[in-house]
Amino acid sequence: MGRVVQDGEPLWLEEDRAWALALLEAEKNACPECGQPWDIATDPKNEFAFTAELIRCHPCTTSAKAVKAHQDRNKGSSEGLHVHLDYRRPDGG
Repeated sequence: MGRVVQDGEPLWLEEDRAWALALLEAEKNACPECGQPWDIATDPKNEFAFTAELIRCHPCTTSAKAVKAHQDRNKGSSEGLHVHLDYRRPDGG
């Protein structure tokens, strides 16, 4: 994805730097939770302007259940605990 850097070429071109700086600016001016720009997210006129849809991420659900089971069995703290997920296709493939 992108250009192949040849020997002697810079890793970042001016255009790459401009895009990276633009992304930093956009991220700085957005809510870290929802990604909406602060001027929109904090405008009182927008208090009821948004809708939300709940979706379930099945890997995250499985991960959360494993951590909760660990905690429920009094197996100690979950700080630093990482969950490794394996994907098994429902069709067995």
